[in-house]
Amino acid sequence: MTTPLLEADNIAYTYQNGPTALAGVSVRIEAGSKTALVGPNGAGKSTLLLMLNGMLRPASGVIRFDGRPLAYDNRSLRDLRRRVGFVFQNPDVQIVAPTVEADVAFGPVNLGLPPDAVRQAVRDALGYVGLRGYEKRPPHHLSGGEKKRVAIAGILAMEPAVLVFDEPTSALDPASSEEVMELLDELASGGRTVLVSTHDVELAYRWADSVVLMERGSVLARGPPEEVFSDHALLATARLKPPALLDLYNELNLRRVIDRGVPPKSVLEFTDRIERAMHGHTPAGDGGGRIYLCNADRTGGDEVRALVEHGTVDHVGAMGTRAKEFANRERILLDYTYGVIDKCILKALIGENSLIITTGGMVEHVHRRIGEYSAESGRTLAVTPVREPEEIPPPNDERIPS
Repeated sequence: MTTPLLEADNIAYTYQNGPTALAGVSVRIEAGSKTALVGPNGAGKSTLLLMLNGMLRPASGVIRFDGRPLAYDNRSLRDLRRRVGFVFQNPDVQIVAPTVEADVAFGPVNLGLPPDAVRQAVRDALGYVGLRGYEKRPPHHLSGGEKKRVAIAGILAMEPAVLVFDEPTSALDPASSEEVMELLDELASGGRTVLVSTHDVELAYRWADSVVLMERGSVLARGPPEEVFSDHALLATARLKPPALLDLYNELNLRRVIDRGVPPKSVLEFTDRIERAMHGHTPAGDGGGRIYLCNADRTGGDEVRALVEHGTVDHVGAMGTRAKEFANRERILLDYTYGVIDKCILKALIGENSLIITTGGMVEHVHRRIGEYSAESGRTLAVTPVREPEEIPPPNDERIPS
């Protein structure tokens, strides 16, 4: 068994003059994973997260980072908090400086980085969260979603290996919530370990690789979200409802409308399952639609606008903050700002063309996701890169083989 990056081993904690917050909790967080602590208010999620960052010390049990027990002297805690970044539920608690730039620079300055390195760290972090140009703005003039991104940028500027989020979508409107979760996906795709607490089973089901279900300071279950959330008795104990997509899937299975298998985690997977039930197999072929893929870091706006204006693409989606900045700057209207890959695959399957705008490591993520879908479904989808102006176009589409 590999050593987890973060581990809570039989930890307990009771707040002074309060109830027991944690009672013998053990949790393993693997490097590169996307883990969700799920449970109602009072389950102990936030207390556990504070333990992992060293902000609280367990009354008993051990917290380990990279296989070693935490030390609680000032120097050790500073090093831990640089490597395990914590984003609070309420960003107003975390934002302390009079300007966005000063707040994001707070961590790098305290790490002792030279001024040039601090400026570069601030620039990179604000670019990552889509707030470049906000440097001189007072944080109290920002929206809730923008404040959340400032808080995330302040942690990213210290380049942590692990990012911990306490209720990342709390108090945000649906659009801002989706943007924050997409940012967390982008961070995970870049190799970071991401851990969130939430009572939102819909969010946890579609986002997480692994779920830890908690109630009254104890762990009820841990495992893949489709397994944990299929146990209705456990969910009832935790006073939670199953995700709507999973609940519908289970009901259709009980009525023998579809066969039992790995539960779908997206509308795309569910649609394929329904088609298979109707036809006895997933229809072959690629549906005739194409998915164009633009790396906004390497492509000009003229090439993208030409695809839209000439009617080559029917739908446009952007993944990641830099991609959305690019679309806004180039005045390209977006049809999709979250769930982009699956939505574009669905359109390709009915013969419509789509364009995905993204950047950096998310380009490979698009290829990987479409490749995985093609391998699972037996359908071959065309992915056509949008090339830089000086590049010679390839003779054929890059097709993801089935």
